[in-house]
Amino acid sequence: MRSSSNGSLWRDAFRRLRRNKLAVTGGVAILAFVVIAALAPIVAPHHYGEADFGSAFAVPGSRYPLGADFLGRDLLSRLIYGARISLLVGVLGALFAFSIGLLYGTISGYFGGKVDNVMMRIVDILYAFPGLLFIILLMVTFKSGFGDQLTGGNPFVRAVAAVDKHLGGMLFIIVGISLTSWIGMARLSRGMALSLRETEFIQAAKAQGAGDLRIIARHLVPNLIGPLVVSVTLAIPGFIGTEAFLSFIGLGVDPPTPSWGAMIAEGFQAMRSYPHLALFPGIALAILMLSFNFLGDGLRDALDPRMKQ
Repeated sequence: MRSSSNGSLWRDAFRRLRRNKLAVTGGVAILAFVVIAALAPIVAPHHYGEADFGSAFAVPGSRYPLGADFLGRDLLSRLIYGARISLLVGVLGALFAFSIGLLYGTISGYFGGKVDNVMMRIVDILYAFPGLLFIILLMVTFKSGFGDQLTGGNPFVRAVAAVDKHLGGMLFIIVGISLTSWIGMARLSRGMALSLRETEFIQAAKAQGAGDLRIIARHLVPNLIGPLVVSVTLAIPGFIGTEAFLSFIGLGVDPPTPSWGAMIAEGFQAMRSYPHLALFPGIALAILMLSFNFLGDGLRDALDPRMKQ
């Protein structure tokens, strides 16, 4: 796939993507989640932390369309604000995985030899350590170590703790996912770079005197973006699920910041009497994750050169 054909390839892929009903449905659903999350202060009936103890465990009705939780907080409003957490973790995790993995893998695959050997051994070591366990250890360490750092301690630690508090305790979730999610992207981009560096158009660019940086930026990277976009889109549900799991076990965002995982955990405790408390956030989480899967599958089919026009 020559770099000069990238524009035509993406136009053809977009036309094929539009004909994929599941992919279009997933894209529309994701767009709806993004718009609702961005306009949360406007569309949410109540503030996510507004409690009414007299309405605790309220069933769905006119005042609370989806009911209220054990503190009388509007479930619909918390679902809307919780979408911000899931989308932010998913998008930032994908951005870091894509950027770091593309850069690292392309350099390793293009130069090969000792450079490739050293860089891939580092990846092998990191890949051998369970990513979820690393994130849990990171959360436990920093949540316990930074709890009282806003008023004392090292200035850098205070600044990090302040940022984490401003983000509702989400900073170290993003850091943990970012530090572990790029490894698969690096392996994928490295394998494709190894294959592409031997192609005729790369050899022709070298013969014309193009430097390594120019070849990587103008020829390799444009040809790697498509498969990596597909891979990272399919990985987003995993990032969202990781955040939901951490919040479910109490290592996620700080209360009262709403997270769908934490809402499921709270609703699970009253599941027999008030199943809607866990049901609605579970449905929202499933719809968002399925939407990214549908979109990722559609992108994979659209970018497959073997697909018929």
